[in-house]
Amino acid sequence: MTYIIAEPCIGVKDTACVDVCPVDCIHPTKNEAEEFEKENKLYIDPEECIDCGACEPVCPVEAIFEEAAVPDKWKQFIQIDADWYKKKKG
Repeated sequence: MTYIIAEPCIGVKDTACVDVCPVDCIHPTKNEAEEFEKENKLYIDPEECIDCGACEPVCPVEAIFEEAAVPDKWKQFIQIDADWYKKKKG
């Protein structure tokens, strides 16, 4: 199972989650300046996420959920995160 970043992240892009991720699966980071500026939220790579949960408690806007616990109103973000990485990996 993976974690998902949902709607509360839009426009916020707080990177506390990036700092605690042990496998570097949350992007874009501030080091990816051009892409970071272009995107309106952060994304978790569903293939790289190890389901450790380190990101969830540090999110100041409570935008991160375990995939099975994503509220119904934000279920579309499961696919949004997956599609972002598919596009990025080409």
